[in-house]
Amino acid sequence: MDSGGFPVVVRRSEVVAAVLPVQEHWLPMSNLDLLLPPLDFAIFFCYNKITESPENAVAVLKKALAQALVSFYPFAGELVQNRHGEPEMLCNNRGVDFTVAYADVELKDVDLYRPDVSVHGKLVPVKMHGVLSIQATELKCGGLFIGCTFDHRVADAYSADMFLTAWAEIARAKPITRLPSFRRSLFNPRRPPQPHKSIDRLYAPLLSMPPTPSADDDDHLTSRIYCVKSDEIDRLQSQASYNGTKRSKIESFSAFLWKSLAAACDDRSKAVKLGIVVDGRTRLSGRTTSLDCYFGNVLSIPYVEASVGELQTTSLTGVADMVHECVAMASTAEHFLALIDWVEVLRPKPAVVKVYCKDENDEAAVVVSSGQRFPVQEVDFGWGRPEFGSYHFPWGGETGYVMPMPSASGNGNWIVYVHLKKKHLDLVEARAPHVFRPFNCEYLNLD
Repeated sequence: MDSGGFPVVVRRSEVVAAVLPVQEHWLPMSNLDLLLPPLDFAIFFCYNKITESPENAVAVLKKALAQALVSFYPFAGELVQNRHGEPEMLCNNRGVDFTVAYADVELKDVDLYRPDVSVHGKLVPVKMHGVLSIQATELKCGGLFIGCTFDHRVADAYSADMFLTAWAEIARAKPITRLPSFRRSLFNPRRPPQPHKSIDRLYAPLLSMPPTPSADDDDHLTSRIYCVKSDEIDRLQSQASYNGTKRSKIESFSAFLWKSLAAACDDRSKAVKLGIVVDGRTRLSGRTTSLDCYFGNVLSIPYVEASVGELQTTSLTGVADMVHECVAMASTAEHFLALIDWVEVLRPKPAVVKVYCKDENDEAAVVVSSGQRFPVQEVDFGWGRPEFGSYHFPWGGETGYVMPMPSASGNGNWIVYVHLKKKHLDLVEARAPHVFRPFNCEYLNLD
């Protein structure tokens, strides 16, 4: 197959199962899992000139993976529909599809700025079976590219991060820092359920998945990866804060992006929607001490919308206030409890977050997540930390997606995966080239 101008040859494909036998059993999905449609997301890492031979490196990865799947056994299972038409986890140790490949390219020549061309389906696998697929690709320069594709219905980014860290710890003969918890009872609905009308504004029954625009459509969503310098992040935070009120870095960045998208439109009556992914683990931590290690989805996506005219004329501090209020709305235990109850009342009908359903009057809609807690430097399988790591989530539909994560260099820079319409990508690059710097090999430490 071809990967952005260089050949990638699959050397072998196999299935890696847990090293210990797993008693086949069913693991129910929580109500928060049921909010996720069938979507896959990927995380990938690049290593430069590893000390291990390719054969030894793959052997280390496979052996550690087989051990990691003992604790993270849902990743070795399958999702099937129950009699109500809902997905349910069958933990049968089917195993993980594991591909070994070779790419005739050096790491410095991989166009990481355009992952749709260089990464998607080539260096990062498209999951065909099971819950998790992994590809290890040897590069001509002696580097290694590891791509992992996860079924989002089974795990959120936090859960995937736990797994990747544990996999690397096992490879280095270290004990697992965080063993996963699968206590679905933590998210049982209240009796009787107590859904709140505020949830109706954010979520709706899913009648059908939004259509995926044709690849021939000039306005279809495209993925790009940027490096945002730490001093620019600090500057945005300073500009979004005032009078002792300090906004978080992700709130400040999201406000800046939201304002930038509004600048693309001359019709001031058009709307721009901004969704923010909120992790409920810390919000619900008062109910239990187990959520730090909880495996599954514990997410809500509140969103806020404003007209193009309002965003163009409101200061960054004012827009950051709107973002902060949006996040605060979903940052309580009661919000997540009401969301769990809302899903219970709707079951078995599926639901979708409304920001994913773009309206005719929308100029743009985008969801911003945050991978800031991802310990990218800890994904060390014994040959050193990665030179680069990023998410890859071309999720379809017409709503954009943005995921910042810390640079593997540990210097405070952000690696920001952005999935937006080409006209919006071109616009934010043109308006803020000092913020959205296309990622290139200059940001890699390849000496």
